[in-house]
Amino acid sequence: MSDDATRAAEILANHRDSIDRLDAILVYTLAERFKHTQEVGRLKARHALPPSDPAREAAQIARLRDLARRADLDPEFAEKFLNFIIQEVIQHHRKHQR
Repeated sequence: MSDDATRAAEILANHRDSIDRLDAILVYTLAERFKHTQEVGRLKARHALPPSDPAREAAQIARLRDLARRADLDPEFAEKFLNFIIQEVIQHHRKHQR
């Protein structure tokens, strides 16, 4: 392997190590987020509150889109990601209400 190819392989390995660390951070962060949303779901169930809060969801989407723009991340992607999470949370909240 040439020096350039060796250096490229090292850089690639470093990027992949960073990606692996960031994936772990994402998973643990999502787990922590879902712990809180589970508690919110239990609270809503105890007080007969609806599982969905469209005003809160809209505010969160706007907030996340703004954060994405500032982080140089595609706001459309960020919104899709948050919508996926919101739908999971609503499903969990509905389970608590049964």
